[in-house]
Amino acid sequence: MRWIVIALALLEGGWLLFDGLHAFATGDYVTPRSGEYAGQLGPWSHLWRGLGIDARSVLVKGVHVGLGGTWVVVIGCFALRLGWAWHSMMSCAIAGLWYLPFGSLLSAIQIALLLLPAVRVASASRSAAGAPRTRPARRP
Repeated sequence: MRWIVIALALLEGGWLLFDGLHAFATGDYVTPRSGEYAGQLGPWSHLWRGLGIDARSVLVKGVHVGLGGTWVVVIGCFALRLGWAWHSMMSCAIAGLWYLPFGSLLSAIQIALLLLPAVRVASASRSAAGAPRTRPARRP
């Protein structure tokens, strides 16, 4: 299950990073070139518009790059089973819920999988230093 979480997170976080960098480099996000939705952003852009923020602004492009880049780093730490990475993966998944529609779906699946006891236990099997976790000795 951990690897499914990693794959979904890499798909979503990697796309956010790529699309944000693409938008900075070319001036716009990846959008359909033809058809009914040519040049249009996804439904996520309506959320930003509702906040009074242009979805094509530098701020929103920065959110794409910031969240995507953070997520990619956290994925590596989660794969290494660093003790704090489960919480960071959960935070990234929650933070990605705004990315309608596919990001929301991927984030919701990740959140559900991260909450499974087997994933939580397997993810916390190493400490931040990378050593296996041990219980502290009890004092008499």
